[in-house]
Amino acid sequence: MKNFWRSGEPFVWLTGGALALSLIMVAGLVFLVMANGLGFFWPSPIVRLTLADGTVQMGEVTDREAIPTPGTAPGGSAQFRIQLKVGNRDLYGADFVWLDEPKIVKRETPADAVLIQRREWGNLYGVVAALKEGGQTVAQGDDAGWAALQARLPEAQRLFLAIRKIEKDEVGAINFAQEKIRLRLRRLELHGVTSGAEVDTLKQEMAALQGEFKQEESRLNTLRRQQTASVIVAAAGGKEKDLPLAQIVRATRPNTMSLLQKGAFYLATLWEFLTDDPRESNTEGGIFPAIFGTVMMVLIMSILVTPLGVLAAFYLREYAKQGPFVSAVRIAVNNLAGVPSIVFGVFGVGFFIYIIGGGIDRIFFPEALPTPTFGTGGILWASLTLALLTVPVVIVATEEGLAAIPPETREGSLALGATKLETTWRVVLPAVMPSILTGLILAMARAAGEVAPLMITGVVKLAPALPLDGFFPFFHLERKFMHLGFHIYDVGFQSPNVDAARPMVFTTAFLLLVLVLALNLAAILIRNRLRKKFAAVSF
Repeated sequence: MKNFWRSGEPFVWLTGGALALSLIMVAGLVFLVMANGLGFFWPSPIVRLTLADGTVQMGEVTDREAIPTPGTAPGGSAQFRIQLKVGNRDLYGADFVWLDEPKIVKRETPADAVLIQRREWGNLYGVVAALKEGGQTVAQGDDAGWAALQARLPEAQRLFLAIRKIEKDEVGAINFAQEKIRLRLRRLELHGVTSGAEVDTLKQEMAALQGEFKQEESRLNTLRRQQTASVIVAAAGGKEKDLPLAQIVRATRPNTMSLLQKGAFYLATLWEFLTDDPRESNTEGGIFPAIFGTVMMVLIMSILVTPLGVLAAFYLREYAKQGPFVSAVRIAVNNLAGVPSIVFGVFGVGFFIYIIGGGIDRIFFPEALPTPTFGTGGILWASLTLALLTVPVVIVATEEGLAAIPPETREGSLALGATKLETTWRVVLPAVMPSILTGLILAMARAAGEVAPLMITGVVKLAPALPLDGFFPFFHLERKFMHLGFHIYDVGFQSPNVDAARPMVFTTAFLLLVLVLALNLAAILIRNRLRKKFAAVSF
């Protein structure tokens, strides 16, 4: 036994077991997130439940649990209750109800049960009673009403998308141009110019834009007048809802769908989740603005932190005279990595937003004051804050790479007549690039998941516009943005509808994991290519 312990075998098993346990925990976490998130998009059957008191409920079963019964003897038969997503929030006041299974006397899955995903008020469950066009009933009854709904819904969705496109693109461009002219007139007024050729030209341009706005408004009114179709849905409990077709995202009958149809429904809702804007306090719809904001913020942060961290590391390792001061700087850099992220957020607000941003507004955008342009939270200041947060990681990784390069490599370059700068640029920097990318990978992984500093430097619950669009200068670094990490916090802890928000939390968390993995994988592939390219350098 003594020889067994001296051989080191127990430590091999101990380290291997620790690695296996870590992998199992990570895999279990990922599986839990995937199971609770990705299953949300699969269509569930709609059940109609009749209770002992004659009450009828209709919806999707979302959970089942034992009924808490204090004082029950151990080992006694447990009774269960189910959570039913009844939707119809505007009719019932709540999306979910708990029903005790012993009180359920009849359970059905009617073929005519319809699920309608709405743009407002969440899901609507019921049976199609009729379809109206311009206030006149054109189809009566379930089968005729369902057929008429399927025939008219594509046109209603086309009209809705056309209206939204005009509001977002054409009207948005006119409003953007009008605001620029207003600010130019305000700037001239601040300089004492209230009349003249330039002022008259700007006013003529403003009048022309107002004429274009009236034309687009007329187009919108024409399209809105065509939205005359509505469907009457009979809900459980004898209530009816007259719903305009323009408010419908999709209408399905899950109880009659084949496996192929369910797969198509799953892919359609998943695609909507990835590409559409959020609805209903971020508990429904998509999260594309959050995906875009997260990726753009990480890219801007990477562009800012890489040169800053690399230059600092090169100075400390290649140029600074080694001594107590440089050692103290290294200790400070290492300690900086342990500072809570919210402290960086407070610094970002005080220095970047109030001092630098406020100064930029006073110098370059006085016509917009007191409304701040850069003197408020935005994606630029959030990226700079995270760059400061992660710069110690890049400095440490780069320094370790520089320390691994043997002195003979530098001496050989200098002996061949290269200058110090040429040696650093053509020999040392290419050789240390894998280490730089290692630091960048760690920095991106941390920055993508940070939330606390972003909450006070530019992230919002719902951003009206993306930081990148078709309006000059195209990159609007002063704009606020959405972020996946903050989206998880907002939906999970600030949502007024907790049960409806729970699947969105898991789905968004899984997407954030995939996004971080994709960014890191791209950086790892680049790092491996550089390692192969500079493998001839001897270490």
